[in-house]
Amino acid sequence: TNAASAQAYFLSAQIARAQLQKIQRAVRLSPPSDQPRSSIKHLIVLMMENRSFDHMMGALKANDSRIDGLSGNESNADSTGSTVNVRSRAAFQGQLDPDPDHYFAAVDLQIFGGDTSPNLTANMQGFVKSYFNQSKDALHSQKIMYYFTPDQLPVLTTLATEFAVCDRWFSSVPGPSIPNRLFADYGTSFGQVGMEIPSVRPRYKSIYERLAEHGHTTKIYYYDTSSLLVTDAHFLKQHPEIFGTYETFLADAQSGTLPDYSLVEPNYNDHDSDQGEAIANDQHPDHNVQAGEVFIAQVYKAIRSNETLWRDSILLITYSSHGGIYDHVPPPAATPDGFVAQVDQTGTGRTFSFDRLGVRVPAVIVSPYIRRGTVDHTVYDHASIPATVSKLFLSGSESSSPRERNAQTFDRVLTLSAPRTDTPEFNLSH
Repeated sequence: TNAASAQAYFLSAQIARAQLQKIQRAVRLSPPSDQPRSSIKHLIVLMMENRSFDHMMGALKANDSRIDGLSGNESNADSTGSTVNVRSRAAFQGQLDPDPDHYFAAVDLQIFGGDTSPNLTANMQGFVKSYFNQSKDALHSQKIMYYFTPDQLPVLTTLATEFAVCDRWFSSVPGPSIPNRLFADYGTSFGQVGMEIPSVRPRYKSIYERLAEHGHTTKIYYYDTSSLLVTDAHFLKQHPEIFGTYETFLADAQSGTLPDYSLVEPNYNDHDSDQGEAIANDQHPDHNVQAGEVFIAQVYKAIRSNETLWRDSILLITYSSHGGIYDHVPPPAATPDGFVAQVDQTGTGRTFSFDRLGVRVPAVIVSPYIRRGTVDHTVYDHASIPATVSKLFLSGSESSSPRERNAQTFDRVLTLSAPRTDTPEFNLSH
């Protein structure tokens, strides 16, 4: 029943809050070690959903001025012409309903503020206007400017400050999740800017296929069968051998049998499971952000708890898109991927040549070879994922898209010659 589901949801949220309170109290450091550095054998990517950098991590600037975050003076005009400043009022749930529009035309408005001239310039002034188009409520539309404080997100904040935060990681497409996830898999979205699955062209193969062809191991760990993405279902039909559940991920991490490259996916929807009500933990608006914090901590802990695996691994935590939520940094130009989205796809009256990136998203890189407090200003997008996988395991020699070939690789943050053991621990017991 709806009442039973609501009660289960409430209880799960209580558990998440209790776990996070313990995390906030229990982050501690161990003494350093001088163990020799091992070559990286495992790259694990955890891709969450639909949050912008400023929304989740912009407040970090107050503690570290090197980070390109929020000063507090950033603003947008609302539908009445009033100035709306950013505010530290973000709530874990119940605030971003309806889900902010992040389809291509809406993101175009967010980035360019409604400018449709031939020489349009990104000013990041259309976020409140865009959200008003959905809510039709001037006061509610202001919530798109709200952001979290570091103490609200102890897991993401701790990992960012203890390892590397990337303040120039942009989504690959100024649009929704599927084209951005395709860039993470293929280095291109094959001309897609919407939520359609393209007919995969043999021109470029996925990073999973390329790894398998060269004798490397790879896996997509999905949460469970009730939480499969459309892109996963498409892959699953063609390559069922590369799929495993989240429970399998935990077992593989414990036994040290993770593949060379792993993509770990959260739970995308509330549903019944064998263990009871499974609460969405992907942080997609308007899912519970605290549940996602606990999930990130679980993934980190699974890797950190196996010392050998830990010394051989890189963990990247990032987000598929900004989800229509405010960020102040204009997206830069990008290497075109050879495809063009037509006018009927963009909804803007203009074609799109994939020659600029989407809005900035959170990105944190975790490894014992990263110096504490690393701030990386390198421009990345999701094509940097297959580019880095290729560099680590394929010597970058296989066929890839122009965007992927020109993407920066994030292994640059591994600057220590010996692995650290002075790393955070999160108490996840109930």
